[in-house]
Amino acid sequence: MLPIHVSDPWPLSRALFQQILEDRCSDQFVCERIWERLGYLAGDDGWHAGPDTPAVWSEAFPNAPELIAERPPSVQLTRSIPKEHKQLLKQQLGFTGYRIGELYPRRTRRATAVSWLLAWLRQQGEPLAETGPLAPGLAVPENPVAGHPGDRPVR
Repeated sequence: MLPIHVSDPWPLSRALFQQILEDRCSDQFVCERIWERLGYLAGDDGWHAGPDTPAVWSEAFPNAPELIAERPPSVQLTRSIPKEHKQLLKQQLGFTGYRIGELYPRRTRRATAVSWLLAWLRQQGEPLAETGPLAPGLAVPENPVAGHPGDRPVR
């Protein structure tokens, strides 16, 4: 279940989603875009479930889950995308997936994150903006398995 109310989340756009899919921002940035929409709240000691966090998330993950680095929260994220919205990545962004040489868990989980965010927008009745603020830009990592400096190891 996706949350209904979010206060001042980072604006979503086609340009931001392209940046995420092209692996040109940190995994932490990607996770934060979902955490804020799941009702997790940022504190001095990290992100924690808030009053608007759906129970299925707050019970399984009282601390905001590492959606890119860890498989269980990534699986839950995939399962939480309503069936009628599973093709939005292809329909709205024309994304057909990564090539064989580009298939890494980090990247496929980033695609799942963008798919979830597209579904969230659709459920909120919000259009997909063409442009908006981007993440702090990073070069595509030399080692896509390890990701960017500071990204958590994928398990």
